[in-house]
Amino acid sequence: MFRFLCATLLLPFIAHADQIVLVAGGTQDAVDIAATDAKLKEPFGTAFDSGGHMWIIEMASGNRLLQVDGGGVIQHVAGQPTAGDSGDGGPANRAQFNGPHNLAILPDGKVLIGDTWNGRVRVVDAKARIVSTLEGWQAPPGKAKGNGPYCITLNFDGTKLYIADLRQVHELDLATHTSKVIAGNGKKGKPEDGAVAVDAPLSDPRAVAPDRLGNVYILERGGNALRVVDKTGHIRTVVNASGKQGGTGDGGPALEATMSGPKHLCVDQDNSVIIADAESHLVRRYIPATGKIERIAGTGKQGSAGVDGDPKQCQLARPHGVTIHPESGHLYITDSYNNRVLKIVRE
Repeated sequence: MFRFLCATLLLPFIAHADQIVLVAGGTQDAVDIAATDAKLKEPFGTAFDSGGHMWIIEMASGNRLLQVDGGGVIQHVAGQPTAGDSGDGGPANRAQFNGPHNLAILPDGKVLIGDTWNGRVRVVDAKARIVSTLEGWQAPPGKAKGNGPYCITLNFDGTKLYIADLRQVHELDLATHTSKVIAGNGKKGKPEDGAVAVDAPLSDPRAVAPDRLGNVYILERGGNALRVVDKTGHIRTVVNASGKQGGTGDGGPALEATMSGPKHLCVDQDNSVIIADAESHLVRRYIPATGKIERIAGTGKQGSAGVDGDPKQCQLARPHGVTIHPESGHLYITDSYNNRVLKIVRE
């Protein structure tokens, strides 16, 4: 009887499992409707402003910047479906982008867009609805598509912008509008552990994100690896020392794991690193304190089934974006080729 009573009393305190839910992406080709009903066109990234709005950037199939308000209604703010390079100084919803891959939001609410194949970072004033170009960094002339801003990430106080361009990683000081290379010598190859980051080769640096401890993480698409540049400017590999393609190793040492064309990353509130392992159809976590890697979402099989259940039983299709909500800590996944945005609700 005593054991039964104890078990009964403990039931309310049993932890519930995380759940993955849909927050945007439906079948209606329209805006100004519920985000869960609206058709998304190749979404690649999400970000949040201080007002709690979610912003979505669509790649080449959409070339649009969308906003989801607090009531869950989606609006078209900037960009046109037809790719181009126009609109600076004019209305945001008439501007043209070309294959934007990523976005970030400044403390003042302005939205930065990695306008990848135009080779520059665009600024959308969300209040005035005007587009301009961010000063201080631009891809080399004639090399926009190969070396444009594939990932842009702010530091946590919004004073520096990190840019990965498939060749090098840059740091742009937003106060002075001056940039410098912080990793990559412009050549393709695997960096040696302990090398000076700016003197080392990289293999398709696709994404970059700083943590709160002075480290900068670099995710390599071609190298299938995660590297870290420490406070002293030296680089080392922390996930997939072999560089082999695959989606193996979860639960074990991260250096022994494999990845396949990883596309994006973000830093969680505990400074662990969340990885969109796109071609493995997985979202994974690297834990610096233990040196291990774990699976957060996805089965490893491309598909769309499993929403409203266990994130590890939910199929994904080449996720290209992972974002932590700054207040709730929930993880948002841009499930790009399912044309939807998902959220993992932490219990």
